[in-house]
Amino acid sequence: MSNSLEQTITWQCPSNLAIVKYWGKYGRQLPKNASLSMTLDAAKSITSVKWKNKEQKTKGISIDFLFEGKTNPHFELKLERFLASISDEYFPFLNDLHLSIISKNTFPHSSGIASSASAMGALSLCLCSLEKELANPNMTKEYFFKKASLIARLGSGSASRSVFGNWVMWGEHSDVVYSSDEYAISVAENVHPIFNTLQNDIFIISAGEKSVSSSAGHQLMENNPFAPARYQQANQRITELLKSLESGDFKTFSHIAEAEALTLHALMMCSEPSYTLLEPNSLEMVKRVKAYRNKSNLPLCFSFDAGPNLHLLYPEEIKNKIQDFLDNELKPLCQNQLVIHDKTGNGPKKLSHNGI
Repeated sequence: MSNSLEQTITWQCPSNLAIVKYWGKYGRQLPKNASLSMTLDAAKSITSVKWKNKEQKTKGISIDFLFEGKTNPHFELKLERFLASISDEYFPFLNDLHLSIISKNTFPHSSGIASSASAMGALSLCLCSLEKELANPNMTKEYFFKKASLIARLGSGSASRSVFGNWVMWGEHSDVVYSSDEYAISVAENVHPIFNTLQNDIFIISAGEKSVSSSAGHQLMENNPFAPARYQQANQRITELLKSLESGDFKTFSHIAEAEALTLHALMMCSEPSYTLLEPNSLEMVKRVKAYRNKSNLPLCFSFDAGPNLHLLYPEEIKNKIQDFLDNELKPLCQNQLVIHDKTGNGPKKLSHNGI
């Protein structure tokens, strides 16, 4: 155990965009179907965990929390409950420490990027680093990231994928050795170069809070009559997507990405109660992307997360060719003309400096 001096661990962890979506869960944050995502590069959370021994031996978790330099009592309480739920089983030494957790994002909140994925990924990496330093110095790299993915999953399902770079899969699948519902695995080894520099421009149609949270959306899948067929469909699309990623088949990739995005929102619209997160400009943007693709014959496609903001995916080599289309046709449909430019990223990184 460390001495009473305060020490710090800092990790940065990216968000990710699922191409094949996870929608519906069971047990303790386990997926009803496998999902496959691209890890982002620029959109990330940076989290520091400062720790010291408790001044007085008290039972339970002791933390304080700052987000973007400000207190957030609601999220601090959620973090405290989360840490309490995992401490005895996974990190028993936490009960002897006081933690100061400081976090910030490189992207705006409610911007169509999964902030829970990057935030919980970064926190889980900090916790595993803390375990390695205080309790398990011989922890292997493979075990470290597997455990970080598992812990991240317990906080936010999609966060399990953010602790790995490039292309990542979460959920047991018959075609993929070592795939698991418990944690994510990298599937980047045989990916074609065209997908290793894939661009992801996020067009912010609405930066407001979602009317229905993702957690509530997952719960509504329990009574959705289309759920069984959906889970079977998603697993079949994983098979097709893995083949397209390996061969560099952008046409098949595009078909899956767009079908999955629209399927996700169709499931929301046929839930009980039904709800819609897409905005009129979301659908207008879809029309314009399809029309431009048909006219130009250039390889680009769209995706959505669980919100209204469109992700435009395309190979790096056509970036300059489509700039006028982005500026003149898509950007004017955005709230305050806000666009976030991102691409496939290499995953999280432990920062050498103390704090943020």
